[in-house]
Amino acid sequence: MSNLFSDLNWRGLVHQTTDEKNFGSWLNEEKRTLYIGFDPTADSLHVGSLLQLMMLRRYQQAGHRPIALVGGATGMIGDPSGKSQERNLLSEEALQHNVESLKVQMARFLDFESGDNSAILVNNYDWMGGLSYLHFLRDVGKHFPVNVMMAKESVKNRLGREDGGLSYTEFSYMLLQAYDFVHLQKEYDCQLQCGGSDQWGNITAGIDLGRRMGGGQLYGMTCPLLTNSEGAKMGKTEQGTVWLDRTKTSPYAFYQYWINVADVDVGRCLRFLTELNQEEIVALDASRENEPYRRESQKRLAQEMTELVHGKDGLSGALRATEVFFGAEINDLSEEELREIFAEVPSQELSKEELSGEGLELTMAMVEAGLAKSKGEARRIISQGGAYVNNRRVAEQEARVTGDHLIAGGTVILRSGKKKYGLLRFV
Repeated sequence: MSNLFSDLNWRGLVHQTTDEKNFGSWLNEEKRTLYIGFDPTADSLHVGSLLQLMMLRRYQQAGHRPIALVGGATGMIGDPSGKSQERNLLSEEALQHNVESLKVQMARFLDFESGDNSAILVNNYDWMGGLSYLHFLRDVGKHFPVNVMMAKESVKNRLGREDGGLSYTEFSYMLLQAYDFVHLQKEYDCQLQCGGSDQWGNITAGIDLGRRMGGGQLYGMTCPLLTNSEGAKMGKTEQGTVWLDRTKTSPYAFYQYWINVADVDVGRCLRFLTELNQEEIVALDASRENEPYRRESQKRLAQEMTELVHGKDGLSGALRATEVFFGAEINDLSEEELREIFAEVPSQELSKEELSGEGLELTMAMVEAGLAKSKGEARRIISQGGAYVNNRRVAEQEARVTGDHLIAGGTVILRSGKKKYGLLRFV
């Protein structure tokens, strides 16, 4: 417990704290209960959620008690922090489905059955859903000065936009989140709220409300946002968001996301997201400096994150898929594995009749798969040793694709050169 705050500082995870002079010693005095809120506007968490999940995990492993709050109530309104326009509001049924899905994912990171510091999962709809508007204004709203809300950066930024503004609904979000902190303090003796740096205004609003409502001293801590060197939030690709749900982002695609992180960003990711110790991270820094071509940092990062999110089986499948995509022989891929590995590879459907008799000429197959513009170009690729069927080189000019080449229910994988793939699906 005594090493937690110094480790967080070494990793660069401490952006702001209340009572900066005494926060570290307060944290070390005894077991504390803290909470972090998660947005339930989707039925899966994403890479952007990992920093906060790992923060709760670090606190728990140091002996503190974490509360993961899923905003079933506040999610119906939407946090204006960092947003340029109002969100579309989800129905109560959709939000409840999302909340249940997030519970399952969080159990991979937090121990909900460890005794005195077991993690707690709460949904703020449980205490807000039955509150009447009049009672909330009377019992809570009277303690919340409007000038405090107006002074918050998230509010000022939105009010200053000519093309937008801020609805009363979103304006009320800060008050609701502040009340979460007060409620958790009363119910669980929760004295600390953590979050991303964009949550500082909401966190300090909760601390102020707790003081005004007689709840005693509360504390706050923020960490930097997970961004790349250009300031953009990580977790986005050309294909969209990188999710923690394997049905939305496969373990292979998840692994590939991390292994492709730039050298300039990978050191922060190792510190922010993994549980590797300082000695190993420093050694990886040195390897990246002296032998960057080995990409040891990216390999270690991808391994750690994929195993954490998808387990040993997910990591094993991702490694196997990577080997296949980069040229390993294909023997017994399942349809699901084929879909995961070659999700972004162009494919064409042909009739199985094309394989009857002597089969389909390889030159024509390569044209159909988009690997050659003409049969003549396909012949040149074959003659130069650059043609592959199911990752096996084919050098015969008159080679054909037959039913014996079908894998995973009717697919043939063609390759030109090292990495240019095309799929033919025979139906």
